[in-house]
Amino acid sequence: MWLFNTVLILHFLSFLIFAATLMAVYPKKERRLYRYAIFLGIAILITGLSMVMLHYPAVQYNKIVPKLVIFVIISILCGIYSKKALPAGVYFTMLGLLVLASLIGVARF
Repeated sequence: MWLFNTVLILHFLSFLIFAATLMAVYPKKERRLYRYAIFLGIAILITGLSMVMLHYPAVQYNKIVPKLVIFVIISILCGIYSKKALPAGVYFTMLGLLVLASLIGVARF
């Protein structure tokens, strides 16, 4: 159980740092993602999949599949727009997907 809790804390911290990274570039006129944003997206994916593997038989697929799709989309957008100016539409899409993923994560189904 301690392993699952450790991975959960890493997942939460990665998510929180990624959200803070997105919020840090909001006031800037030309929004650019930091270099490590793609690694945070990948860390969120890896820790999420690790938690699924640790809890395998009792997995809530109705929460995991949408969050997996959302974080894959966010990671792809981070990869495409790393070191480039981030258009406002893409920025708000990423922010909206991040909020949606957090709502799915805390929802009780």
